Amino acid sequence: MNRFYPIGLPALGAALAIAVPILAQAQSVSTYGTPGLLEIPSAEMFEDGTLAFTGATVDQSLRATMTFQLLPWVHGSFRYGTIGGFLPGGAEGRRTLYDRSFDIHFQLREESRYAPAVALGLRDFGGTGIYASEYLVATKTIRDRFKVTAGIGWGRMAGRGRFDNPLGALADRFKQRPGANPGGIADTGQLDFGNWFRGDAALFGGISWRYNDRLTLLAEYSPDLYTREGRNNGFETSSPFNFGVQYRFKNGAQLTGSYLYGSTLGLSYTYFIDPRKSIAPGGQGASPPPLLPVDQVALASWNLPGPSGTLAQKQAVLQNQLAREGLRLVALNRQGTTLRIGVENATYGQDAQAIGRTARVLANTQDPDVAHFDIALMTNGVALSSVRINRADLYELEHDPDGAWRSFARADVSDSIPLMEGHLIAGAYPNFSYRVGPYVQTSFFDPDAPLRYEVGAGIGLDYTILPGLSLSTAIRQPLLGNLDETTRRSNSVLPHVRSDWALYAARSDLRIEHLTAEYIWRPGADLYARTSLGYLEQMYGGLSAELLWYPVDSRLALGAELNYVKQRDFDVLFGFQDYSVATGHVSAYYDLPGGYHAQVDVGRYLAGDFGATFTLDREFNNGFKVGAFFTLTDVSFDDFGEGSFDKGIRIEIPVSWLTGRPSRNKLGQVIRPIYRDGGARLNVRNRLYGVTRGARSQQLAKGWGRFLR
Repeated sequence: MNRFYPIGLPALGAALAIAVPILAQAQSVSTYGTPGLLEIPSAEMFEDGTLAFTGATVDQSLRATMTFQLLPWVHGSFRYGTIGGFLPGGAEGRRTLYDRSFDIHFQLREESRYAPAVALGLRDFGGTGIYASEYLVATKTIRDRFKVTAGIGWGRMAGRGRFDNPLGALADRFKQRPGANPGGIADTGQLDFGNWFRGDAALFGGISWRYNDRLTLLAEYSPDLYTREGRNNGFETSSPFNFGVQYRFKNGAQLTGSYLYGSTLGLSYTYFIDPRKSIAPGGQGASPPPLLPVDQVALASWNLPGPSGTLAQKQAVLQNQLAREGLRLVALNRQGTTLRIGVENATYGQDAQAIGRTARVLANTQDPDVAHFDIALMTNGVALSSVRINRADLYELEHDPDGAWRSFARADVSDSIPLMEGHLIAGAYPNFSYRVGPYVQTSFFDPDAPLRYEVGAGIGLDYTILPGLSLSTAIRQPLLGNLDETTRRSNSVLPHVRSDWALYAARSDLRIEHLTAEYIWRPGADLYARTSLGYLEQMYGGLSAELLWYPVDSRLALGAELNYVKQRDFDVLFGFQDYSVATGHVSAYYDLPGGYHAQVDVGRYLAGDFGATFTLDREFNNGFKVGAFFTLTDVSFDDFGEGSFDKGIRIEIPVSWLTGRPSRNKLGQVIRPIYRDGGARLNVRNRLYGVTRGARSQQLAKGWGRFLR
């Protein structure tokens, strides 16, 4: 099964930074990390699926922004910024503000020959409100190299030259914007629907001229007065005119230098990632074994009559050949001209590649009268699905330019319950595996330190006693970091189910991250079940039970999970605290067209609150994933505290995307503005949907391009 390794945002940034930017964009990027000129937005979009990472500095402000082109006409951004001298207090009388914000931008119409592109956007709609503004903007390209942008803005963008809101003609409520100061600090995390497009408005605009493929000149009129910064740290905006020059590197990255507001210099750098294209598109792993002629296979010693052709010898050869390809033989059975085989894939991120390698090994080792291969994908001895490959198709399509997809059309994906029952090979179980390596654990957005981290060494042990029944543990030893140095303590009025994370870091050394007994089995066709007992995660131990309905050819899966857990001691060893809770969810998962995936979880959370979590991911065929989620429960915004409700962005990057080598490991990071107690869910290993999904027909189809690799 996949190994998922949470990493810190710096480590994630480093992983992406070593990946040379591979997607050049025609659009200029503003200091806010979105398509625009210098400070103002434009109506342009990145290429669909683009990830853009921007770092920018303006006077005492630093901004780091991640923008994702979720749809061809929608992009969203998460921004983390610092503003020096913004808050009262500190050794010099002022402190730095650490700010988190989200943007959303919709293109209402694309640019045509005679008409501009038009877009509507909200900046900082779910953060502190420092940058809160809304805008309607149009951009037109003239003779390929000259672009003109003009728009109207509200909130922070209604500073210099503001006038009465034209929307006031529709309703009086648009005439006033709640709050005395545009861009003031709001309750963090609340969606201020009542402010959007309200109050005074102002115009903005600018031009850009692409001198050549590398150099672009920019000029703009920005109505932003930086009112709060001017009052708190002395930033001056003596002019609304900004000027800049942008250089595009050969790898697509953009570096922009600017002179802003008649008083300061600005600098920004943006690099782009296309998740659809790995760093080594062709891959760097070993090539698959070439297909041997059928008559040569027939003359192999293990296929000849006599002592060398015993069943034991044939199995040993097959087992050895599969092991060379990184696959483990678990089950084997022949019925007539059909060979049925069960393999465990611990090597290839795409199960389709494991099936292709298995099929080639079978073609090169089995008697010529074996016409069909039924290949069952298994995990810990539990069959997930089966794929029938016709031996003749392998030879016919081996050199076909479209052989991979034609082979999938001829393959048959089905449930594997009747396939593997009673056919495990001798010695398949018990099975022991281990992993050793470093880890990085991070915490973001502590108001006293934007980044806290911990680096250490860990070991994981897995012992599968019988098919589906396994024992597992992971032990960590911290070596360095500042995760345990925070002095902040939770002020939550809810049970401290997550907000005491700092105490776990400060009061523990050698840790037992988990220590579990787990049983996964198949109650019936299309059904999977799991029971886990022990120390389930760093903060909780107890009992977890789950049932999943997931037909092999269905886009829809339904699941239910029930847990009874107690909170572990802060030393993360063997003791428990007094707090216990029954928690669980019913879940629906659906593969949407276009590579999108939706998930809804409804139930009871760790603090005893009831509600639902909504998740939407954009997934690419290579396993790269970018998504967002939010949770709403019966906990009020006031009781939840800072952040108002749980929400965040998550990224998963297959290690194979970075290295080009086969791997089932993934790097991942969840970016939360704040981690509180409301909407907190138990972290259980091997939830069934994640275990089974890669073997479903939909996922196999997405990865079938690697069947012949």
